[in-house]
Amino acid sequence: MAAAYEAFEEELENEPEERPFNYTYFKRMLRYLLPYRRMLLTMGGLVLIATAANLAEPLLIALLIDEGALKGNVGLIIAIVGAMLLMRLVVWWAGYIRTDYTNKVGQGVMHDMRAELFAHIQKLSLRFYDSRPVGKIMSRVTGDIGSINELLNGGLPMILSEGLSLIGIVIIMLSINPPLALAAFVSLPLMYLVFGTLRTRVETNWKNVRRSASNLNANLNESINGIRVTQAFRREAQNIERFRRINQWNREANVRAVRLDHLIWPSFDLIGVFGTALLVIVGAVQVIQGVTTIGVITAFVNYLWRFWAPISALSRVYSQVLSAMASAERVFEFLDTVPEVQDAPNARPLPPIKGEVIFENVHFKYEATSRHALRGVNLHVKPGQTVAIVGPTGAGKTTIINLLMRFYDPTEGHVLIDGHDLREVTLASLRAQVSLVLQEPFIFSGTIRDNIRYGKLDASDAEIEAAVRAVGLDELISKLKEGLDYQVEERGGRLSLGQRQLVSFARALLANPRILILDEATSSVDTQTERQIQRALRVLLKGRTAFVIAHRLSTVRDADVILVMRDGQIAERGTHETLMAQHGLYYQLVTAHQHTGADIAPTLTPPEVALA
Repeated sequence: MAAAYEAFEEELENEPEERPFNYTYFKRMLRYLLPYRRMLLTMGGLVLIATAANLAEPLLIALLIDEGALKGNVGLIIAIVGAMLLMRLVVWWAGYIRTDYTNKVGQGVMHDMRAELFAHIQKLSLRFYDSRPVGKIMSRVTGDIGSINELLNGGLPMILSEGLSLIGIVIIMLSINPPLALAAFVSLPLMYLVFGTLRTRVETNWKNVRRSASNLNANLNESINGIRVTQAFRREAQNIERFRRINQWNREANVRAVRLDHLIWPSFDLIGVFGTALLVIVGAVQVIQGVTTIGVITAFVNYLWRFWAPISALSRVYSQVLSAMASAERVFEFLDTVPEVQDAPNARPLPPIKGEVIFENVHFKYEATSRHALRGVNLHVKPGQTVAIVGPTGAGKTTIINLLMRFYDPTEGHVLIDGHDLREVTLASLRAQVSLVLQEPFIFSGTIRDNIRYGKLDASDAEIEAAVRAVGLDELISKLKEGLDYQVEERGGRLSLGQRQLVSFARALLANPRILILDEATSSVDTQTERQIQRALRVLLKGRTAFVIAHRLSTVRDADVILVMRDGQIAERGTHETLMAQHGLYYQLVTAHQHTGADIAPTLTPPEVALA
């Protein structure tokens, strides 16, 4: 555990490598705007109207000074002021409509991206989740897509409007007085030098911000989910210190990014001041020489400040672009992850099965560099048989059911149900006929009814009540005022562990599976609850193929076949009586169990019995 923490903290401290701006990701991100192209075209028209009105204003001011104020033409002054007021109203109206459309487009894109990402990660194979903390996955769906939305909702409209203003100002200034325009633009190379020098550092800092936020979410999620263990082992102080360090790294990453961000645009403003000063000097000389007028100089100064304003705004938006690009890279990394286990192109639905299960020389590794979890497993289970699997942790028990549920595919060999290779049938048709109950039941927020019908949404109330009675949950339901509509809260927090397990049993049984898998499903319940489950199972398993992974002898004694796993292989197989008569490994496990009263697998501690 200490080594894992050190590796995690080392990851936090390492900064991502500097990489060039990814135009492929940027264009891919823009594709999410396509469904809203009509709104975008309307927004573009409104931007053109507002930009034209804004750019006409300095020209009107020049006309007001030269032809109105200096010549005493009151009528012209009134007309120009009226025109300017009208244009202000037009700009306000266009801005209001544009803001409304921008919000709709931005929220729509964020909705679409979140929906696509969530749908995709629902289909990813378990191996994807094995190596990624939940908090980091959540960070992609919330924080990273939120960052992209900030760009689409605020940044891109600003790029459009300010970019058009910039182009219009350059054209107008060059057409009115080219020498004055060149004097105003002489500071542009200096601005480009500043931008080029700081651009790479800004990109790297924003990537660090997104990465540190992801690590913060991951640690927070782990800490909240593990609070009971934390308090039980008095780890509060250490966890607080660890969170303090991660939070500190996050703060420093944000401070560095914002500090550098705020260094760029004030630099642009300062360069703009020098450009304006040079413009005033050249303009004054031209006025003295009679080449131009005071009104034109006033208009030029106005245009020049309007010229620097878009550049300053665009420099700030660029930081927003970098932040969004860092997020887009992380989101598309998930979207580009291909599910390892998915339907083959020619996959066909699995027809109604009897429940025959065959493992043919199955080998399996969880990672390419890891040791085999299963090695040459051969197994033939007849329809309706109950198979108990025992053995120590890591022996391969859970791997067998992972392959049977097709959470993973074998590295070598074949898994067949009624003669159908699982890789040749659709996942939905397979899992519609197989139900799984885990050792630690997962109960979703909502009602007991919602959780029981989770695997069969069209189940009638009568079917739900029958499943409730079958697992002995009716006693609990009768004591609840709301009955089946009792709210269990997140992860079933208002139910005891045994009650949550009974709910998960009812959920599995309501689906009416032909194959039922119990992964140590009775190891976490009390003796009385286990008796309830055992009574229900005797009836419910009849006619079904069942795989039962269990530690308790009472759970496996009545199985048709008992598999004893050792180091990824089936060490022994047979009925309870047959295996006891062989005086082999199973006999030693049961004997140790009877002497100590402990579970079967944990008794594998003496050297002569150890299987790992």
